[in-house]
Parts: sequence; C-alpha cells; structure tokens
Amino acid sequence: MLTLAYLGPTGTYTEAAAIAYCNWLERSCGGQGKLVPYPSISQTLEALLTRTCDLAVIPIENSIQGSVTVSLDTFWEKEHLQVQQALVLPIHHALISRGGALDEIKTVYSHPQALAQCQHWLERQLPQVSLHSTNSTAEALQYLQDDTVGAIASERAAQLYDLPILAHAINDHRDNCTRFWVVRAGEGDSPLPQAPGRSYLSLAFSLPQNAPGALLNPLQVLANYGINMTRIESRPTKRLLGEYLFFVDVEAPEDEGDLGEAIAHLREFTEILKVFGSYTVLAVDPSPSE
Repeated sequence: MLTLAYLGPTGTYTEAAAIAYCNWLERSCGGQGKLVPYPSISQTLEALLTRTCDLAVIPIENSIQGSVTVSLDTFWEKEHLQVQQALVLPIHHALISRGGALDEIKTVYSHPQALAQCQHWLERQLPQVSLHSTNSTAEALQYLQDDTVGAIASERAAQLYDLPILAHAINDHRDNCTRFWVVRAGEGDSPLPQAPGRSYLSLAFSLPQNAPGALLNPLQVLANYGINMTRIESRPTKRLLGEYLFFVDVEAPEDEGDLGEAIAHLREFTEILKVFGSYTVLAVDPSPSE
C-alpha cells in the first residue's frame, strides 16, 4: 500500500485531489493508497524526502490566482523531487459558519488563495469583515467558535465536520480550478502508471548573468526543437534584488531523443537547470460533495 502525504487537515482540496488520484490508481492497476495529512506544503514534501511517505500531493497552480509560490520555491530549493502525475480539480468554495445569517459574520478565515478567489464576493456581501489567513482551508474551520466567525472551505469539508453552510459557490469565477502535482522522490523511470494523455515536462533554471538575450537564448532552444511552451513564470532567486529564476512547462515531444538534446543545449545557456520530470494531466470530476 502506498502512503501519500498531503496538505491537511482532513477536508482540504488537496485531500480531495489525493483521494481522486488513489481512486484512479486503484481502477488502473489495483493499487491502494493511505493518506497522511501534514500542516504545510513544505512539511508535506519533507516527509517525501525523508521517506516517511511514498508520494506527496501538493497544489501547484490555480486558474484565477496563479501559481502557489511556496510549492514552486520548495521544488527549487529541494533536490530529487519529481512529478509523477498532475491533476486538475474544480474548486467551489463555501462560506461555513455556526451563525445563522451573513450580517452576523465579523471575521472570516481561510487559506490566502481561497480568500483571493472570493475577493469580489466578500467585498459585495461582507464588506466590513476582517480577513485572516490560515495554512489551509480546512484548518480555517478550527476557528468557528462563535456565530460571528466564518470560514471559506469546501462543501465536502463542511459535511465532514458537520458544520452549516451559509453560502455556496462563492468563488468569483465559476470555472475556478486548481492543478495539483503528485510528487515522488528520486529520478528515473517510475514503476507507477500515468493517466493516458498528452505528456508535459516541467523544469526550472537560473541564468548565468543578467545580460541582453540571457533569457532569449534558452527559450530559443525550445523553439528550435519545435517544443511548445505552455507556461513560464519568474521567481526571485533570493540572492539579489532583480535576479530571477524561471519555471517553464512544455509539451513533451514525441521523440524523446529531441527532448534529451534540447535539455542538453539548455544547460549551455543556464546557470542551474532542474528537470522535474514528465507527466500527464488527469482531469478530476468530483462528486457534488467535493
């Protein structure tokens, strides 16, 4: 049985993604998974690196608020992290409270991404509330001690903790979804299967110097090999102000030889190059309770 670490506690969207992956794994190859929650993304990945678990599930990007920066930063800082599978999960937020009406709510807790994804709804419906960040949406439920406190989490979380929902589907954009990575430790071929579909490759690199054409050179390598880039994002190197590293997702070419040559050429124009592995994307169609 595989042990999967995930951003907890029970009731988070990451747990829903981990459950969906376990269900797919069981259907595809009969594998079974045991879920273990951790209080932060960095601790979730650390459990993987210390071999406390076999896989880790972390959020990587939201369709509205963009990348989960702590996930990207930890991936860059740690060694031997490889993406096994990506999952895309629809996100539908609910306002959960022991209070009986919206006008009773004075304080709302949730993960910063969830608060941002419901920003306009909160401004319209609860303009005077005080907003407070938590490590996860499910952790926010721990603060529901009186009728003046609300939390933003999933409908599934409210059901798990037997808490009333004041409003549902409060996210500002109906097609809100989050991409998660199932992560393994170590390089090389994984014994686990991947969902069928187009393969993608994720990598990150820093540049040898801040000079004209420094970023163009590695991007030109991808173009020369006909490799389609689907995402690029910069993050501070944390060394000098104005110095950045770049996270890139590409569509993996059918010819693995071309990919290997392209990566070899990329190394010529980068200071540090990290390849996080190739994977497919599993679209999750959760039940209404999730």
